Amino acid sequence: AQEKKIFTVQGPYPIIRRLLRARGWVERKLPSTGRKLEQHCGDQNKQQLEIRPSNGGGGQGEALLNPREAHPFLGTTDPLHYPWLPAEEEEKEEEQCDEDPNGIHDLMSHLVRDQLPNFIWTNFLEATDRQLLQQNNVVNHYARVDAFTTKEGLCLSLQKLPWIEQADPNSFFPRCYRLGVMDEREAFIEDFCLTAARSLLKLALEEAGDMPVRTEQVPNSVTGASESHISKPKHSTAPPGSPLYPELVEDALEVCKQHLGVLQHQDIDRNTPSPCRTCIDWDRFLQEYHRVAHEGAELVLTRQQRKQCQNLLWCLAEKLPQLDMEGKLNIWILKPGAESQGRGKAGESGDHTEAPHLGRVPLSLCSPGIICTTRLEEVLQLARSCTAPSVQSGRWVVQKYVEQLLTIFGTKFDIRQWFVVTDWKPLTVWFYQDCYLRFCSWPFSLCHLERARHLCNVSVQKWYETSPDQDPRVPPDKIWSNKQFQEYLAQLGQANAWHQVLVPGMKAAILNALRSAQDQVRFRKGSFELYGADFLVGEDCQPWLLEINSCPTMSPSSAVTRRLCANVQRDTLRLVLDRKDNPTCSIGAFELIYKE
Repeated sequence: AQEKKIFTVQGPYPIIRRLLRARGWVERKLPSTGRKLEQHCGDQNKQQLEIRPSNGGGGQGEALLNPREAHPFLGTTDPLHYPWLPAEEEEKEEEQCDEDPNGIHDLMSHLVRDQLPNFIWTNFLEATDRQLLQQNNVVNHYARVDAFTTKEGLCLSLQKLPWIEQADPNSFFPRCYRLGVMDEREAFIEDFCLTAARSLLKLALEEAGDMPVRTEQVPNSVTGASESHISKPKHSTAPPGSPLYPELVEDALEVCKQHLGVLQHQDIDRNTPSPCRTCIDWDRFLQEYHRVAHEGAELVLTRQQRKQCQNLLWCLAEKLPQLDMEGKLNIWILKPGAESQGRGKAGESGDHTEAPHLGRVPLSLCSPGIICTTRLEEVLQLARSCTAPSVQSGRWVVQKYVEQLLTIFGTKFDIRQWFVVTDWKPLTVWFYQDCYLRFCSWPFSLCHLERARHLCNVSVQKWYETSPDQDPRVPPDKIWSNKQFQEYLAQLGQANAWHQVLVPGMKAAILNALRSAQDQVRFRKGSFELYGADFLVGEDCQPWLLEINSCPTMSPSSAVTRRLCANVQRDTLRLVLDRKDNPTCSIGAFELIYKE
């Protein structure tokens, strides 16, 4: 008997729907996407699709969306109130109307209304009718992936990595703590204090004209590009007659010596207290450090102190993979543990304020969300609220901000990298060889912590007009392909950085994250899942994993994403459907990087 080819698509995936129909599949439409969708579209223009020959062969076309003809999906306006919409989609997700002028697809859907679909593509597994999940159908999600697709879950899973693999999460994942867990909150306080001590030594050496960090740094821009991201302490606002206390540098040196001893395991045979439990007055130290780092108060080093600072930082660099990345301003970023896409990324610390453009930033972006801060008390105040029942579902994590990062034309960017898991037993991972960069709207600066400078998510940046200070070479749509990035790296004299540093680093980080959470995922044969990992790039071109999204947006925001999002959907179907019947068929830009 001929195999049934019935599919169901739930959510804004017109390309998936079109590609399956081109294969001869029949859609069993869900009640909410049948005539209601047709009525919603009314007399509006139908979706226009360009069909171009694909480069990968296999006889399939490449469907490219025309974003100008997009319409809101069933009139929804706030995805936070609709659980079937993906967390990673835009605030107003858009479903484009199907070309079905004669109602043929509706008729065929009616004929198979009592048949179970063989293939299900949906936003969330939880939104799928359990009766549809039969043993032999193909579904695009696994259960319990929150162990690595939420910030809190990824933080917890990677803590267990050293016991699972011979890998150090600190080498690819910025230090992260769950504020709702007392032990981790205490560990964060200690980390904050130690980072302040190290940062003071760096600032002291910088003021003395020395470079304490040994990393060979990649230039942040080509000739003529803006250097506005370089942070310079502001002029001192300290009143006259209030000099820094003379033991400040000595205290920092003592703390760093003790910490180095702990790192070198010199405390095994003696009861050495934690560096944060010494006799140092930490409240006073942090206050004075803040004056140096953020208010321009000056430090004076003796020749002996200068040598001690150099030696200590040199030794600490051997033990701390993030010493270079963490910078010298002790900036940390607070994130809701279960949120994604930058929702609520409004609160900046202290005096950092901003005026959103057009005055219509949605309420979801103006509520407490991701916060960049340099103040310990601000973090702890928020941590105290984490025990309230009302916020248990969105517990907070605090993570070290990557201060020493690579910018392009003085602007912060991140990388969205796709990958697919087709099996968990054995773990089988496919890496997509194309990806894209997302730029901020304003020039990068560590002295100003507005979200327009620091949060690269399209869902955040779409609310901001490009700053007049922005380098004109930053793309107007704030998107680059990885090919454009490789060309830029070549201009910097780093032509090999992409293939020799960035790609291997991203692959390793993804695999480590998956292996750390593998025992938490609910395995199901026949399922697969497409993920989107977000990376920052350090000055040395090392990638730093920020998060992994289980529903990466497929809504194009630019010409680059229109092409790449269409391609990755096309190649995903090749991988999970066509390859079953023809193991040698083209799978486009996917590359098998791991199989147990």
